[in-house]
Amino acid sequence: MSTASPSPSTDRTLETDPLHLVDVDHVRFYVGNAKQAAFFYAHTFGFEVTQIADLTSGSRDTARYLLTQGNIRFILETPLSPDHPINDELTKYGDGVKDVAFNVMDAEKAYERAVSNGGESAYEPRTTSDGSGSVTMAGVKAYGRAVHTFVSRTGDYALPDVKKGGRFSPEFHPMDFALNDYNRQNPCGLKYVDHCVGNVEEGKMNHWVEWYENVLEFSMFKHFDDADISTEHSALMSKVMASGNHLIKMPINEPADGLKKSQILEYLEWHSMTPGIQHLALRTDDELASVAELRRRGVDFLSLPDTYYEAVWDRVNTTLKAHGHEPVREDHERIKDLGILVDADDEGYLLQLFTKPLQDRPTLFFEIISRRGSQSFGKGNFKALFEALELEQERRGNL
Repeated sequence: MSTASPSPSTDRTLETDPLHLVDVDHVRFYVGNAKQAAFFYAHTFGFEVTQIADLTSGSRDTARYLLTQGNIRFILETPLSPDHPINDELTKYGDGVKDVAFNVMDAEKAYERAVSNGGESAYEPRTTSDGSGSVTMAGVKAYGRAVHTFVSRTGDYALPDVKKGGRFSPEFHPMDFALNDYNRQNPCGLKYVDHCVGNVEEGKMNHWVEWYENVLEFSMFKHFDDADISTEHSALMSKVMASGNHLIKMPINEPADGLKKSQILEYLEWHSMTPGIQHLALRTDDELASVAELRRRGVDFLSLPDTYYEAVWDRVNTTLKAHGHEPVREDHERIKDLGILVDADDEGYLLQLFTKPLQDRPTLFFEIISRRGSQSFGKGNFKALFEALELEQERRGNL
């Protein structure tokens, strides 16, 4: 979900289109222990834990922690009572992403438009307010457990103020977290959510492509089939959906036939055969600095064989030269030392690297990505990446 400068929309303006998505407002995780999860994401990925809504601030049903870095906002939410419905999801799926929320001009109108387009309500519009302003939220159900919430803000809770550190909503209060100063002095350089990838059951990808087209009025951005994403053992297919201004990108994956189990099928089997968010791609302006700092903090990344780098530079720089672009400017040896993947297309190149699963169930992981013109998703790396993933699946006994 890129927040780079969007291309202009045709006949869709901020003032008149209820589904004009301004930004990713936040990503909400359901977790078993938000306090401990907040420490994990702060320590390993450099997030600042800046605000809280819990028993001390009057929240009696759940505890919510706001984590920020650049223009990324994560909400970690955990239930406080045994009969809370979040417990059912945690039992079935474990920790993971529940909601990818979009900032809009009017959440109620966006919700009404999405429902009239055929979307199923997750929850109706609700507003929290005080003398400083208000926040309105309303949600529609997407694939599996996933929800998309529309968020509109007024007064001191307007998005520009939230980006500057203002209060997230009336229920949240500032907190002084022990690692915040350290993370400001030792930044990881993550700027915003570049895209968000969902895994769905075999045969359901086109259903959800049509859902994004019809309900949220997205359009097709890229398409990869099993000829693009396959190894000797497994394959998958993927279609990338984008909002009208190409600001928000949501790739959708489904497994394809293969000799063994794909990473998509592994995800589904450890996610109660329920679709959900597989990974978040987090953008940085300096891939080498970010990956180096994340490795120093103990982030566990996928490993690639040295043979990957024997072929990558000819492939990448030949593509760049053919389209009139300068070669990769980052230090090649340093890229290899850090285990970073490189790919190029007609628009430029990108650098990317994927973490291993962030919890014991092999489900959610992060991608760290830097773009030097390319707006694709590393097609040239698919085979090497999936072979690395298969090695990890084999170690887990899930290939």
